[in-house]
Amino acid sequence: MKVLLATQNSGKVRELVELLADEEIEVLSLQDVDSWQDVEETGATFAENAAIKARSGVQQTGLITLADDSGLEVDALDGAPGVYSARFAGEPKDDERNNDKLLALLENVPDVQRTARFRCALVIATPEKDEYLTEGTVEGTILRQRRGSGGFGYDPLFFIPDFGRTMAELSLAQKNKLSHRALAFRKAVPILQDLKQRAAKERIDKEIF
Repeated sequence: MKVLLATQNSGKVRELVELLADEEIEVLSLQDVDSWQDVEETGATFAENAAIKARSGVQQTGLITLADDSGLEVDALDGAPGVYSARFAGEPKDDERNNDKLLALLENVPDVQRTARFRCALVIATPEKDEYLTEGTVEGTILRQRRGSGGFGYDPLFFIPDFGRTMAELSLAQKNKLSHRALAFRKAVPILQDLKQRAAKERIDKEIF
């Protein structure tokens, strides 16, 4: 069975391929799709944006499509930056300016109120118009200064109490195991397994009848 992961990010593709290593499921990316037409992400939530991309993937390729959207939610900012995480400080998107804006907005917020989470929503859409949603979250707090040189985005400011480190201080292997995206992707595996079994049964039924 072939599925499309609606991304150009080779890291995301590699993560999903590794999770499906024991399955007969081939993962394609947007780099494998000729004349891909980007779709505007107008959703108010990560799940809505993921669904928009997943439905577009089905429409353009006819394949079962997975699409994700993710970002940072800060409780003291009523969930912001949320779906605007990548462009929090405006266009063009810039990680450093986004972090500077976040620090400025939280300057007078006490440490105990600087709770936040990374959230990822993953939608699987099928040609039969079935849709499945999985989510992954990582809880943490926002520091007052950057720590660590790894990762990207808000990773240097996102402190994970259970590990005593920021996301930017984790190794790539550690981050891939506990990240919000990895959690959402792992929850998607049994759904894809079920879709593969259903597709195999339909092929057998057609051959018999």
